[in-house]
Amino acid sequence: MDSAITQLRVFVFGAIAAFILVGLPNNASSQVTAFKQAIAEAASTDADIASFYKGVAYQSLWTGASDLEQQRRIELFKALSRAVNHGLPIAQYDIAGLRAQMKAANSPRERGLVEVEISRTFLQYVRDIQTGVLVPGRVDKAIARQVDYKDRTSSLVNFSVSSPSDFFKALAPKTFEYTSLMSEKLRLERVLADGGWGPKVSAEVLKPGQAGPQVAAMRDRLVAMGFLMRTNGQHYDAKMQSAVQKFQTAHGLAADGVAGASTIGEINKGVETRLKSIIVSMERERWMEKTRGNRHVLVNIPDFTAKIIDSGKVTFSTRSVVGAFRTGRLTPEFSDVMEFLIINPSWHVPRSIITKEYLPQLQDDPNAVSHIEITDRRGQRVDRSVVDFTQFTSKDFPFAMRQPPSKGNALGLVKFMFPNRHNIYLHDTPQKSLFAREVRAFSHGCVRLGDPFDFAYAILAKQEGNPKDFFQKVLSTRKETRVDLISPVPVHIVYRTAFINDKGQAQYRRDIYGRNDRIWKALVDEGVVLSSLQG
Repeated sequence: MDSAITQLRVFVFGAIAAFILVGLPNNASSQVTAFKQAIAEAASTDADIASFYKGVAYQSLWTGASDLEQQRRIELFKALSRAVNHGLPIAQYDIAGLRAQMKAANSPRERGLVEVEISRTFLQYVRDIQTGVLVPGRVDKAIARQVDYKDRTSSLVNFSVSSPSDFFKALAPKTFEYTSLMSEKLRLERVLADGGWGPKVSAEVLKPGQAGPQVAAMRDRLVAMGFLMRTNGQHYDAKMQSAVQKFQTAHGLAADGVAGASTIGEINKGVETRLKSIIVSMERERWMEKTRGNRHVLVNIPDFTAKIIDSGKVTFSTRSVVGAFRTGRLTPEFSDVMEFLIINPSWHVPRSIITKEYLPQLQDDPNAVSHIEITDRRGQRVDRSVVDFTQFTSKDFPFAMRQPPSKGNALGLVKFMFPNRHNIYLHDTPQKSLFAREVRAFSHGCVRLGDPFDFAYAILAKQEGNPKDFFQKVLSTRKETRVDLISPVPVHIVYRTAFINDKGQAQYRRDIYGRNDRIWKALVDEGVVLSSLQG
């Protein structure tokens, strides 16, 4: 339907162009210049551009002799030349080609053609820097990010009545995260130009007390990365152990001060790898909602954390467990709004788990998974002893399954609901030992919280004078209870392998699902390149 409408609009604007060229009466045709004819012709294949120029009677926006149009050209080319700082595909904008086309435009018709070409380039740049180069869901279906794309015609209209310099300055995201990521990008580009962080560490494991050339190699890389003060020491002493711990914390590793295989693997990653992570995170930041909520919950999948953010500051943080590395279990990326929590929840087993995991067990033994109730369509409990489970397949299994409230419930004792089509929510879990793991990807897709009660107290603090007492009183009833939030809280589930912490320090995480690798490859296909800054 959309393509048909677009084709119709293109046909209509093409007809307008033809009308201007040959269909006007003689007394009007003298008023239509070759410049306007060329604009109508060139814009006929782009309905948004055609709509804009029709609305301004085919007057120039860029190519006139006025001071204002000259300023527009200057600010556009200035913005395009700086696009690389934002990790955008600068080659797509063909700055040299546009300049050459403008220089060669010696007739009104040629000037009209380049007028439209400049507007096309302008709109491409505006789209890229405001809302990203890529369409998230086309790169990975699990990135269910709803991007707020701007109306292209409105962009031209707004620019035409704005200060050119102010308009371009306002385009990029103004979040602390984005501006800090760009600063880190520029810093890393200078490091890359200076040769990087030096030779890699070839040892498999290095421990406090050791000495030798590999300890010196690790020392040099830690110094180059800013985790250790410059020194000539070749011993793995207390200062180096502290530096390793700082590095481990900044990279989501267990901060034990021992450089094991995973730590050395991260230390050996080059500047280019970190730059790719930064550029991908900047693209992801352009996809994000511009208004995230003065209070919101932020779940970063590869960081394995869930945080409550109030007025831009982290007021609560807890470890999390996310979806396992298996098809159908990866935690998706999306935003929604937390509306209520359920204390003492039942676990209504998802259909996929029933048919893929529990049905085969029931077919082998009708008493399997006995802690789970089997219920019919009316919600009545089914007597297992009278059911022949072998007669059913995953397609025709007629029952539901439910685990009643208990400490052993798969959801623990509380879950936090932001109803969504992915059936994802935050919840407690009886499997507390998983939170001690460095990599915490074990769930069926939902996000398990390490400190669910404290998280609940923090969420309820806005509406309860004593949230802990309130929560514990409801919990003690052992009855499933829904508690609505007076002020719903936005929840953003993101995937950032490079981000800036609340102290302004760059943090890096592993690409556990391989999503960033796919995004980077897609950006490269669009023309994004790594660069280095001299000086």
